Amino acid sequence: MFKKLCFSFVFLLLFPAMVWSVEVYRQGEASFHVGFWGQAWYQYVDDYTDTDGDGVGDESINDFMTRRAYFYVKGIVNPWFSFFVHYAGDRIGQQDLDNPSVGLGSGLALRDGWITMKLAGEALMVQAGRMYVPFTRNYGTTSTKTLLTTDLDWGQGGVRSGIFYPSKVGRDDSVCLWGNISGGKFQYRLMIGEGVEGSARNPDDNLRFAGRVSVSLFDPETGWFNKGTYLGKKRVLSIGAGFDYQEDIKATSSSTTKDDYSAWTVDLFWDQPLGAGAITLEAAYIDIDHSANAVTWTYLSAGDDASIVSVKAGYLFPGKIGVGQLQPFVHYQNFDVDNEDDTDVYGIGLNYYIKGLANKISLDLTFVDQDRESGSIQDHVIFTFQIAAGF
Repeated sequence: MFKKLCFSFVFLLLFPAMVWSVEVYRQGEASFHVGFWGQAWYQYVDDYTDTDGDGVGDESINDFMTRRAYFYVKGIVNPWFSFFVHYAGDRIGQQDLDNPSVGLGSGLALRDGWITMKLAGEALMVQAGRMYVPFTRNYGTTSTKTLLTTDLDWGQGGVRSGIFYPSKVGRDDSVCLWGNISGGKFQYRLMIGEGVEGSARNPDDNLRFAGRVSVSLFDPETGWFNKGTYLGKKRVLSIGAGFDYQEDIKATSSSTTKDDYSAWTVDLFWDQPLGAGAITLEAAYIDIDHSANAVTWTYLSAGDDASIVSVKAGYLFPGKIGVGQLQPFVHYQNFDVDNEDDTDVYGIGLNYYIKGLANKISLDLTFVDQDRESGSIQDHVIFTFQIAAGF
């Protein structure tokens, strides 16, 4: 065990050196890039393993993993035509997770892959392929590189949780119309995708519809990916709203009834330079009817109605300590499931930025706090140490 811990720690220290990104072709307007970025994690989870068969965790675990390893290619054919592809492995080595077909726990899989055509410049673009679902701001963040917190929100694939909405690891095979108008102050996205697939849960093969709009009152956010913090480089106040809908979905393959899955969200993001430092605040509310999936260690099961409140804040200290800057942060979420008890997920953390947003060391302490413990739904403490690097 000691040798395994030492080897894993050395791997964490050396992991950033394996990151690379390079332009391999350029001729006139056309260009082609290849690259890699990733995150290496150590996690301690208390009361994780059930050793006596009573359905309640009573043994803690030490879990080393490659949280994300993303290989990408992107190309620009001309000013109106481009493409982007991610091959990714997520949570490689995480205990009790092995789904290589989607690159979870082991293996590599197509995570993102789309073609973008500009029909009217930045004002109207069509994007087709596998991509983020344009619904919440949190999952629209380039999570490997630019989150304020160490990982995504609980319930959207963060820390050790699953995703409540239909997805292929947060993505869907789809076509999306999107664009920026009013000088980039207003962005819209409208997607038609597959959502829940298969005759067992979607017997009528109904399509999924999702969309999102955002208004930036100060500096605009015009890209496909958002950032979770700008490190004092931009002054951003963004108000967003999104929806997600799929008709007549079964909660599980054994369900005898169908119901419409729907969810909507409103969110606020504020990033404000303060001298050489900066403050970041983000809040979101999500309302869910007939949830597509259960959420780990909460009372939210597939088919339930619920709401989720999420708040996070961080402060970037001015000046460097050694080669980087410090940014402490806090985060809080509440899961309110109809006719069930609440779950709170909250914590504190610290980022140490070495170069830009992507290259950092992070610590996070998360608490999963139940109003009532029952069966496998128990309180947990999770400590995460991360080294992340990328370009």
